Amino acid sequence: MRTKPVQRDPLLYRLREGVEDFAGSTPARFALTVFGILILLFTGLFLLPISTTSGEVPNLIDAAFTAVSVICVTGLSTVDMATYWSGWGHLFVFIGVEIGGIGVLTLASILGLVISRKLGLRTRLIAAGDANPLRLRKGPVSEGQAVRLGETGSLLRTVALSVLVIEAGVAALLFPRMLIQGVDPLSAAWQSVYISAMAFTNTGFLPTSEGLDPYATDPWFLTVLMIGVFLGAIGFPVIYVLSRHLLHPRQWSLHVKLSLVTSLFLLVAGAVVFFVLEFDNAASMKGMDPGQRILQSFFISSMARSGGFATLDMHQFDGSSLMVIDMLMFVGGGSASTAGGIKVTTLAILFLAAFAEAKGVDDMEAFERRIPPDVLRLAVSVVLWGATTVAVSSVLLLWITPDERLDYILFDAISAFATCGLSTGFTASASEPAQWILAATMFFGRIGTVTLAAALASSTRRQLFRRPEERPIVG
Repeated sequence: MRTKPVQRDPLLYRLREGVEDFAGSTPARFALTVFGILILLFTGLFLLPISTTSGEVPNLIDAAFTAVSVICVTGLSTVDMATYWSGWGHLFVFIGVEIGGIGVLTLASILGLVISRKLGLRTRLIAAGDANPLRLRKGPVSEGQAVRLGETGSLLRTVALSVLVIEAGVAALLFPRMLIQGVDPLSAAWQSVYISAMAFTNTGFLPTSEGLDPYATDPWFLTVLMIGVFLGAIGFPVIYVLSRHLLHPRQWSLHVKLSLVTSLFLLVAGAVVFFVLEFDNAASMKGMDPGQRILQSFFISSMARSGGFATLDMHQFDGSSLMVIDMLMFVGGGSASTAGGIKVTTLAILFLAAFAEAKGVDDMEAFERRIPPDVLRLAVSVVLWGATTVAVSSVLLLWITPDERLDYILFDAISAFATCGLSTGFTASASEPAQWILAATMFFGRIGTVTLAAALASSTRRQLFRRPEERPIVG
């Protein structure tokens, strides 16, 4: 008996084919488009009266800025997040940071994997773009990667599981401490889940008006937050490799080794610097015992690289400490992570290039591996575009608010670019035009300079000739 063929809606079929072709041919532009659509969607959600505690429609800038900060997992805000938004508003925040933290392309690929239980080549390429931005460009890509194209399906499963397991683990560790603090069980359950999501996604929003004040000196609570932030910042490719070869360091890829070594170095070095610089600052650490000074130094160092939580007022920090935080924020976390910045591997590549030049050798090498020159060119491009974004943002902010201190403006501009969320208070008190500039800075910082460059370039061109060589003076 013959079955009647299924009739397809021509319009829906053409629409689906058009979206798939657009996503497959230009995944970088597809990512930018989806990010823009999500920001518009969440702006509309935050504009709903049910999103605010007062029941009134918020200002457009407050809704739009919050939407950008949520989708870009930044943590900056123009309002008091805890008191301004209602329960519905905080639910939208929670959902938004989960989407933004995982990544648009990765989340879409995970949903496709769940529904179809398989990944086609096109879907693998799209998902791989989140793990390696070089894949967002047209043309061949070397397979000497931390995660190979054939492992994309396993990586997606690791992403989904790591989000669930790590956030659940952090929430479970925070929950009893909140009960001890006197929070009722239902509120403690919601707050622990909410804060664990904000830690793993490196966002830094808090659901209560008192923030971290009840736990500002609690070693357990702050250490759990640091662990959650660190795991979110090292990157999903690193988590994937560690989940398979945790006890076999020889099987770790070069990307994993560079990410872990550089991250740990920055964490410890930052803590030492903050311990020294804030030792005699009466507004921050002067009255603390040695144990608390060490704890707070490590907490600041951890949060400065994209975490966004703060137990001390950034406004009271010494200017030298603010500059160190600026540098840590600009570097950020690991590639394909929930953190922002130029990424730790970018910094490592630049230093390896400097060391190779100082030793007079042609090749950059690390952990008995050679790094090709195109990776250095990409690292330089990322730093240049990042510095340009921060510089343009800072100049515009200074032009709009000439009476504000330069170090405060630079601090918040870098925090926006690096999607960190720490603030000196400038963002909340800034004028509306300044807040729009910061929102744009967050957007460009989150989508990534490599993604942006790949989106603007239709394809890579192969040049069939080479011009005569001439060496300009450098340095």
